[in-house]
Amino acid sequence: MINLSRSPWITLFFIIFFIQNNALAADLPVPAAPKVSAKSYILQDFESGNILAQVNAASRVEPASITKLMSAYVIFGEIEAGRLQLTDEVIISKKAWRMPGSRTFVEVNSKVPVEILLKGIIVQSGNDATVALAEHVAGSEDTFVSLMNQHAQKLGMNGTNFANSTGLPHPEHYSTAQDIATLSRHVIREHPKYYDYYSIKQFNHNGIPQYNRNKLLWRDKTVDGIKTGHTDSAGYCLASSAKRGDMRLIAVVLGDKSEEARANSSRALLNYGFRFFEGRQLYKAGQPLKNIRVWKGEHENLPLGLGEDLHITYPVGSYKKLNATIDIQPDISAPVQKGKSLGTLNISLDNVIIAEAPLIALQTIEEGGLWRRSVDGIKLWFK
Repeated sequence: MINLSRSPWITLFFIIFFIQNNALAADLPVPAAPKVSAKSYILQDFESGNILAQVNAASRVEPASITKLMSAYVIFGEIEAGRLQLTDEVIISKKAWRMPGSRTFVEVNSKVPVEILLKGIIVQSGNDATVALAEHVAGSEDTFVSLMNQHAQKLGMNGTNFANSTGLPHPEHYSTAQDIATLSRHVIREHPKYYDYYSIKQFNHNGIPQYNRNKLLWRDKTVDGIKTGHTDSAGYCLASSAKRGDMRLIAVVLGDKSEEARANSSRALLNYGFRFFEGRQLYKAGQPLKNIRVWKGEHENLPLGLGEDLHITYPVGSYKKLNATIDIQPDISAPVQKGKSLGTLNISLDNVIIAEAPLIALQTIEEGGLWRRSVDGIKLWFK
């Protein structure tokens, strides 16, 4: 431990350091997000889903090769379901071999393992690898695209429609920054084993080195994905994610002016989020938060809790200002089924609700006998 009495200069330094940091953490409002050159963007906390910054996040734009994030998501699902193996060999069709744009350099009629093609999609953004796997999984690219759109609807990506598996320009091919962030969260949460592929910087196929276009993988060790995209009409796009400590953020920038600009825009947003916000898990699913009285049941007391873990995001230094309140339905009578919503948990900061979650019954309470129902009925009548 440093003895502050040894030097007045050291003492002064620590006093200034303490004042500055605590004032910044507790008293100053969160500044506006940095201005970036992307046409639309979103910055979102992975765990809570809270949006920390956005501009035109719901506007429909061309996603370019970020489209392949959904292509890979569909393929991950097929692998998890046991309908596809990483070691399966895929015959490369003429259509796949002739695809324009970025390539994994697979040869027509050759047999390539699924895992190599997946790396080609994720690392090299190969259009040939994408179409080859789409045909292998669904019989044709068109059928595979139908699967992509089905998954998009299931995930609530209401501003998205896919016309191909690669992201090549098409009038009916569009998405939003908000939808891409949603998809990114599902990829990370549902397929952590395969999400590791997005941090691969380089791999070789047919003796040809293939490099990841996500420059942030080289510039920031906390960044571990996700996907780049570019066409002349879409501009430069990047969905990125970084984890620092226990907090993970997702940034999506679309329609930026250059490869360098999309990297700078993304990093500026990520740094802003980590600097001015923090997140934590407040309560676990199934954790009893309140016991309530149940009338006319075989038991009087019923524990309430959450059906899912509750994560929140809030300005740095404001954790002690958070306030939790509970609203419960009045006069609850049996029978009550486990999982039934009976109230709401509200988390507020400076009298503004920043998170809420339904409170559910953590166990079932069946209806009591005639005597219990009669006695409680009388009590309720006089209540």
